[in-house]
Amino acid sequence: MNGFSVKLNFKLQFLLSDLPCSDDTVSASSNMDMDDRVSHLEQRIQLQEDEIQLLKAALADALRRLGYCEEQSLGMHPGGVHAAGRRPLAATASAPPTKGKKSQSTERLTLVRREMGAESRSRTTSSSSSTGEDGYVRMFLRGRPVTMHIPDQQRESYSLDHKGALPDRKLKLQWVYGYRGRDCRSNLYLLPTGEIVYFNASVVVLYNTEEQQQRHYLGHNDDVKCLSVHPDMVTIATGQMAGNSKDGKLLAPHVRVWDSVSLNTLHVIGMGVFDRAVTCVTFSKSNGGAFLCAVDDANDHILSVWNWQKEKQLADVKCSNDSVLGAMFHPMDANLIVTCGKSHINFWTMEGNTLTKRQGLFEKHEKPKYVLCVAFAQNGDAITGDSSGNIYVWAKGGNRISQVVSGAHEGGIFSVCVLKDGTMVSGGGKDRKVVLWDHDYRKQAEMEVGEPFGPVRALAEGKPGELFVGTTKNAIIRAAFPDTLTPVVQGHTDELWGLDVHPSMEQFVTCSQDKQVHLWDTNSHQPLWSKTIDDPGRSASFHPSGAVLAVGTMTGRWLVLDTDTRDLVSMHTDGNEIISNVRYSPDGNFLAVASHDNFVYIYAVTENGRKYSRVGKCTGHSSFVTHLDWSTDSQYLVTNSGDYEILFCRSSLLSLFTFTNISPFDFIVNAKMRELKALVFQRRISVKVTF
Repeated sequence: MNGFSVKLNFKLQFLLSDLPCSDDTVSASSNMDMDDRVSHLEQRIQLQEDEIQLLKAALADALRRLGYCEEQSLGMHPGGVHAAGRRPLAATASAPPTKGKKSQSTERLTLVRREMGAESRSRTTSSSSSTGEDGYVRMFLRGRPVTMHIPDQQRESYSLDHKGALPDRKLKLQWVYGYRGRDCRSNLYLLPTGEIVYFNASVVVLYNTEEQQQRHYLGHNDDVKCLSVHPDMVTIATGQMAGNSKDGKLLAPHVRVWDSVSLNTLHVIGMGVFDRAVTCVTFSKSNGGAFLCAVDDANDHILSVWNWQKEKQLADVKCSNDSVLGAMFHPMDANLIVTCGKSHINFWTMEGNTLTKRQGLFEKHEKPKYVLCVAFAQNGDAITGDSSGNIYVWAKGGNRISQVVSGAHEGGIFSVCVLKDGTMVSGGGKDRKVVLWDHDYRKQAEMEVGEPFGPVRALAEGKPGELFVGTTKNAIIRAAFPDTLTPVVQGHTDELWGLDVHPSMEQFVTCSQDKQVHLWDTNSHQPLWSKTIDDPGRSASFHPSGAVLAVGTMTGRWLVLDTDTRDLVSMHTDGNEIISNVRYSPDGNFLAVASHDNFVYIYAVTENGRKYSRVGKCTGHSSFVTHLDWSTDSQYLVTNSGDYEILFCRSSLLSLFTFTNISPFDFIVNAKMRELKALVFQRRISVKVTF
C-alpha cells in the first residue's frame, strides 16, 4: 500500500500549502488559531485514511467472496480439488509460543500453572485395565475406580488395544446464537464488509445481518474476553482467559491477531506472560496501528505494550490493584494510553520501555465509584462515562476535567461512542437509554431499549443513521433514532443446560437458569416465542407429537407448555432437588423425570401430552441422575449418575432392545471415544417401577 502513503503525504502537503504564511493574514482570517487549524487538518487527514481503509476492506471482501465462489464451484465439479486439500478458512488453535519479554506476572502464572496442573491431573482419566477371564474393564474417572462388565457377546473379542477408525466426516459450526454482553465490554464493531464482529464463548462471530450469514474465527481454545479492530479495519485482536485442555494441561491466556477476511491467525502474543485472562486489548492509531496494548486479570492488572507484528513486548507496568475496565491509545499519540476502572482514570506516557502514570484529577467534581468507559472526541479530548451517570470531558494532553454533563443517564454509563460526524452517543445501564449528543454535548435525541433486552453494554456505529447496540442480556439490536429498535441477535444470560430439537419441524427449544424458555426457528435464527417461568430452567424435552414440551427446573418443579401458544398446560413437583433431565418415551405414553435426589419419576401421559399421572419411580442410584434415554420400543430406560453408574429400568422382559444414544456412557458411544479407556455397559440392574 505504498501508493496510498504517497497519495496521503501529497494530500497533506497540498493542504498545508493552503495555510497563509504571514502573521497578518493569519490574524485576518477567521478567528481560528493555529491549533484549531492543525486539528482541522488532522481530522481531514483522518477522513482520507478512513476512506482508504474502506477501499482496502471492500477489496478484501470482494476477494473473499470470489474465493468462496471458487471453492463452491470446485466442490461441485467432479474433478475439483478435494476439500481437504484446500486451505481452510477456519483458523487453527495451535501456535508457537511468543518470544517476547515476560511481564511482571510471569512468576505468579507459574505458580497458578502448578496448582491448576495438579488439580487437573486428579480429574482426568487414568490408565485402564481389563480382565478377560473375569469379564470386566476397570478405569479411573476423576481419581475414582469404576469397574464395568463386558457384555457376554463381546467378552472374547474385546481388547483395549483395538483402535476404531475415525469418521470420515467432521462437524462444521454453522451458527452461533447469543452474544457475550453480560460481563464484557467494548466487544461490538462493524466492519466495512457489512459484518458485525463480536464473540461468544471461545468463538468470534462475523455476522452479516443483511445476508443472514455468519463466519467464525475458531482459533481460541477458551473463552474470549476482549476484542479490538485495527485501523486497517481488516486485522483483529482478541484476548482469551486461561483454561484446561482435555488432557489436563494449562491453556495459557493470550492474544491472537488474525485476518478477518481469510480468518487466518497472523500472530499469537503473550503466551506464558498474561495471568488468568486478558481483559482489555486495543490497537494504536496514530502510527498505523503498530502497537497493541493489553491488560490482564492479575492482582496488579498488568498493562503491557507490544509490537504485535514482531510479537515483542515493549513495556509493562502494574496498572492498578482495582479492576480495570477499559484501555485505549490516544488517536493522535501512540505513546499515550488511557485506562479506566474502579475509582480511577489514568493517563500513561510511554518513553522507551517505561510507562509513566498521571492520575486523572476530579478536583471539585464528584469522583465516581467506577469509570466505566472511555472514548475520544475528534479534537483529541478524552470522554468518560461513569457509574454515577455523568459524562466527563478531559482536555487533550491533560489530566483535568474541562467539561461536565451531569446526570446524562440514570445510573451507570457503560458505553460512549463518537460518530464519524463528530457527534456522540452514550448508553445507559439502569435507564436502558441510548442518547445522541451534539458537538457541544447537548442532548439531541434519545431512545429506550426494552426491558427484555436489558441495559446497554456496547455501541457501534452502523450505516449512516444506524447504530448497533449490545446489551447486558446478551442481545444485539439494530437501532435508529428516534425509536427504531430491531433485535438481530438474542440469547440467554445464565447457564444453559436445557435443549431439545422439535421432532418434525425446524425448531428447537432452550431453557436456562435465567428463567427464560425460548423456542427458536433454525431458518431465521430468531426466537418464535419466549416465556419467563418462575424458576431457573434446567432441562427440556418435546413430546413426540411436538404439541407440547416439558421443562425441568432447579427447584424440583417441572411444567408442560403448549408449543403453539406457550400457555401452561400442566405443572408438577417431585422433591426439591434439580430436575436434571426430562425425556418422553418414543411412543409418547410416558415421561421420565430425572432428579438430583437420585430418583427417576415415571409418568403416564395421555391426551396427546396434556394429562399426567405418576405411575412409578426408578431407584438404585447412589448419586444424582445426570442423563437418561428410552429404548426405541419405550420399554426400557437407561440412566447415568454423578458417580458413573449405569442402571436400567424395565416394564417387561424383552430379549432384544436398542437405545437412541442420549446417555454419555452408552457402549456404542464409548466404543468411539478413545480417550475413555473402558468401552462397555455396566450390567447392574436395579428396578423399582410400576406401569
